[in-house]
Amino acid sequence: MNQEIISVEQKPEADFKLLTLVSVFIGMLVGMNLLGGKIITIFGVVGSVAVFMVPLTFAITDISTELYGKKFTRQLTLAGMITLVLLMIYSAIFVTLAPNVRFAADDAYRTIFGSSLRIIIASIVAFGLAQLQDVLIFDRVRKMTQGKYLWIRTNVSTFASELVDTTVFMFIAFYMMTPKFDALFVIKMIIPYFLLKIAFAILITPAVYAGVRMLRESRALLR
Repeated sequence: MNQEIISVEQKPEADFKLLTLVSVFIGMLVGMNLLGGKIITIFGVVGSVAVFMVPLTFAITDISTELYGKKFTRQLTLAGMITLVLLMIYSAIFVTLAPNVRFAADDAYRTIFGSSLRIIIASIVAFGLAQLQDVLIFDRVRKMTQGKYLWIRTNVSTFASELVDTTVFMFIAFYMMTPKFDALFVIKMIIPYFLLKIAFAILITPAVYAGVRMLRESRALLR
């Protein structure tokens, strides 16, 4: 496979597949925050439904770094963080607005979208740190392997970044929320949740290969 980094400025035409990749990435970030409040039990592990979405965001940044380089992926990550900050601001405003008399679901609306500021901040900080680390590790492993073995760099970078994401989020969101949530308790929450994320990351490794192949072919057609 040709390992040339593709410049997103090579052609003025819009690349539908690239736009789809970016849109799905932003959509997953929004979805993680809007839908992630639901807690379920997966294979005996208690966690947020967002566990199904987080590995996909790392897969997308791996695809982006593989094809378009670190700079573009860092810009994509920054765009995602700006989106989350805007979402946080709008959510904080909307839940405080007085509803019209015809809107009878305001209590449910506040419950669903009125997440604590601490949880939202934890999500933004964890996402930013983890994604930037993912880009750095992916690029370094890519150079070490001379562009070979995509599965190695996508999994190594994702494993390390998932650990950062889970650890940072759990500690910011829950540490000493009550006396029960001491450091040891939070670590006990982190371990099974992290392993569950890793399992999903491994399962979607073929999607990284498919994404790289489709986007590379798409760029070739535009040249």
